[in-house]
Amino acid sequence: MKRNKVALLLAVAMLVSVCAVSAMAGEETKPPILIAPAPSGALSEAERAAQEVLITPDAVGTVSFGNIDSRMRQNNLTILTLQQSVDTLEDIDYAEMKEEVRKNLNLMAEQNWAMRRMSAYEPVGSMLAISSAEQQYSSLKQTFEDLKDGSLQEENAGLIRQLRNGQDQLVMAGETTFIALKGMEVKEAGLERQLGALNRTVEEMTLRHELGQISALQLSQIKAGQTALASGLETLRMNIGAYKTQLELLLGAELTGEILLGALPEVTEEQLEQMDLEKDLASAKSRSYELYAAAETLADAKKEYEDAADEYNENEKKAEFRNAKRVWQSAQYTYNDTVQNYELRFRTLFAQVGDYRQAWEAAKDSLAFQQQNLAAAELKCQQGTLSQNALLDAKDSVREAEEAVETAANNLFSAYNSYRWAVECGILN
Repeated sequence: MKRNKVALLLAVAMLVSVCAVSAMAGEETKPPILIAPAPSGALSEAERAAQEVLITPDAVGTVSFGNIDSRMRQNNLTILTLQQSVDTLEDIDYAEMKEEVRKNLNLMAEQNWAMRRMSAYEPVGSMLAISSAEQQYSSLKQTFEDLKDGSLQEENAGLIRQLRNGQDQLVMAGETTFIALKGMEVKEAGLERQLGALNRTVEEMTLRHELGQISALQLSQIKAGQTALASGLETLRMNIGAYKTQLELLLGAELTGEILLGALPEVTEEQLEQMDLEKDLASAKSRSYELYAAAETLADAKKEYEDAADEYNENEKKAEFRNAKRVWQSAQYTYNDTVQNYELRFRTLFAQVGDYRQAWEAAKDSLAFQQQNLAAAELKCQQGTLSQNALLDAKDSVREAEEAVETAANNLFSAYNSYRWAVECGILN
């Protein structure tokens, strides 16, 4: 039966130390590394190498979306810490470790035999020492068996997969933060536009109040709206600064809260047409650490059931066997539910990309309509049949439509980017 994650980490640390003890004298050893748990699966090194392209470095104080991945993998301290753990695990020579464990087993066996002989002369406290030594021997013997049958190698490979996906999760968080900031900047522009329009309204209403056309209460209500909108804008700007600081932290950049963001890439028709639900779902499932971990849990439950079946000879009259059988059945239900839930989330994301695509097309149509209205308003203003404020309102409508197009494009890219993370790394958040 496979050990739990904590026991695995302790075993890895012990095995690494066993090899270090037997290393040649004077060789420098690395300090132990704390391996933090991480959530999902990752691309192989070959796939990463295939994706590497020459990129233009960002100017100081700026970041482009395409450079987030490389900058985070080079500078993010958590990612670098995880990489040290990956390197440590990949650096293990299992053949050498197996031989060292075998030698240590023989040495411990000799020591235990000697302790038993000495216990006849010094019985006080000797039984406790013998018991402790035998437990250590048993634990090391289990490690040797795990090395022989490859289970330790398999578990470490799974842990490497988990660690690498932890790195991917962090990079995805950086990209998500970037996309969220772009949306916040669009909202900031919208609030600035609304505040400008409200400022014009306040000026007009102030003049009308002076002419006695509206009451002081009506004017104060409009000014209260102006104050609330200005306050909301300042709060949004504060949040943008906080998000930018978080992005800078993820990038390993100087923490100023003022980093400038490049434009988001536009999702192309070719990219959208290449989406294949069933093919992409199969790819996502094969790369998902979430499903991999669920399968490992299922395998552990099956092994426990088989052990109980052997111990109780599948005797249904034994409550212990019946309980083990129920636990095994429950584990199967849980695994199937995990797979179904994963598939549902993936299909929902696929549909979401399509929905954002049509929303983007609709927003572009609306923009074209508002641009036509603006052209007509400009002509009327030139002819003297439309006021300057009305023309400014028409221009605001165009800017509002432009913001709607940008928001729709951002939403589409966000959904598509999440879809690609699922297909290429199995990550579904």
